[in-house]
Amino acid sequence: MPSADLPLTECRTYRPALPLPDGFDDFWSATLNEAPHDGVPVKPRYRRVDCGLTQVRTYDVSVPGYGGRPVHGWLHMPAGATEPLGCVVEFLGYGRGRGLAHEQLMWACAGYAHLVMDTRGQGWSAAGGPTTDTDPGAAGTVPGFLTRGIESPETYYYRRVFTDAVRCVEAVRDHPEIDPARVVVTGVSQGGGIALAVSGLVEGLAGVMPDVPFLCNIPRAVRIAGVPPYTEVAAYLRLHRDRTAPVFRTLAYFDAAHHATRATAPALFSVAMMDEICPPSTCFTAYNRYAGPKDVHVYEFNGHEGGAEHHRAQQLVWVRSLFAGPPTGRADPRTPSPP
Repeated sequence: MPSADLPLTECRTYRPALPLPDGFDDFWSATLNEAPHDGVPVKPRYRRVDCGLTQVRTYDVSVPGYGGRPVHGWLHMPAGATEPLGCVVEFLGYGRGRGLAHEQLMWACAGYAHLVMDTRGQGWSAAGGPTTDTDPGAAGTVPGFLTRGIESPETYYYRRVFTDAVRCVEAVRDHPEIDPARVVVTGVSQGGGIALAVSGLVEGLAGVMPDVPFLCNIPRAVRIAGVPPYTEVAAYLRLHRDRTAPVFRTLAYFDAAHHATRATAPALFSVAMMDEICPPSTCFTAYNRYAGPKDVHVYEFNGHEGGAEHHRAQQLVWVRSLFAGPPTGRADPRTPSPP
């Protein structure tokens, strides 16, 4: 379908006014410094699973996420690795679960550790998805996740998701077989928005790869996207006509275009110019505001599928260049994975 958004020449320089909400940095500092709800930190757990694969080891992972509640994932590692590994942490698209244990093997086959984080409460469009979201949402939410708890930043759904994502990065950095200085975060759509949030919340990442990222310049996206998920917010505001200002105030704390201004790691973006789900001008808002070194691959005639496997090939080359050189090392790289 032809693009109804800004042309590419305008997108490349598009920097709309997007005011940072009051106390943005303090809000996130306080969120990430909160103690678990029971006051007792729990360490990540790794359980080896037999997928019938001989060249990849897979672990069922449970990481203490927001409030200390468990967030699940798969950790894939190349069999026979003898030195600390670079790691790719991947966040998933809207509605997707972590899938089955033998899926998503590309990064492990390339020689890296690969953690796939389950997104709490989601998983209706892919197998898996055991991570629940038990925090209450607000009454009258629209089906989906964009309006869950939207009355305030403290109760909003993505406060929990972004915290989960940070905890997963912290977990892999503490893993004895992973080099903490060589961790890259990535994701498509919702996963790309989460990766951008993490890029601004976690220091010292080796790289960031947001593909057709969601949750960028949310006020514009809600107003011009004609298909879900952004339409969930528009539907909510059609019902709650008096809540426009507080809703957009809440969403501002979770706008990946704001988090991008805090990022320092190298980034490789992708944007699709015929994307009806994540309009290209919103993706370019985050790209143009991204504070670290950056590059973008534009897929002019693609929709939300973006570059797909063509872009995966570009990512493989890019990550290999990031991880070139010896690992920073651990005291004993032969330390076995946690049971």
